[in-house]
Amino acid sequence: MGPSGWLTFSAVVLVLAGIMRVIDAIWAFGYHGAIPDNLQGALLGHSLAAYGWVWLITGVILIAAGILVLGPSKKPSAEVSRWIGIIAAGLDAIAAIFVIPYYPVWSLIDIAIAVMVIYGLSAHFADREASPSRPEQAHQHW
Repeated sequence: MGPSGWLTFSAVVLVLAGIMRVIDAIWAFGYHGAIPDNLQGALLGHSLAAYGWVWLITGVILIAAGILVLGPSKKPSAEVSRWIGIIAAGLDAIAAIFVIPYYPVWSLIDIAIAVMVIYGLSAHFADREASPSRPEQAHQHW
């Protein structure tokens, strides 16, 4: 039995969010223009390189988590991959909180998507492991 729709959704979102964070990191490392005035009082200071490292590390974790979630469910690492995905989505939501003053709408959307990923990984992980022997058992949830 393949992964449920929620697990596939969660894995794809984790990978796409990771790719977007890596692109943000590349931009931050290569940007040499004027830094916005309100960045001076930000949590990580006025250096875009600091944000670049945070985005790069977050992006790599998100990509790895998404790939792990799509892995085979019969291996012992399936439970670990689910927890890595949940933690990675949580880190993504926390990272989005830091940029709410600068990008409020996008940050709230990012947080909402991270919450959906956490829901998909926590509430629907059992769907992946369920393989009923009879078709009438397929719709029973205890």
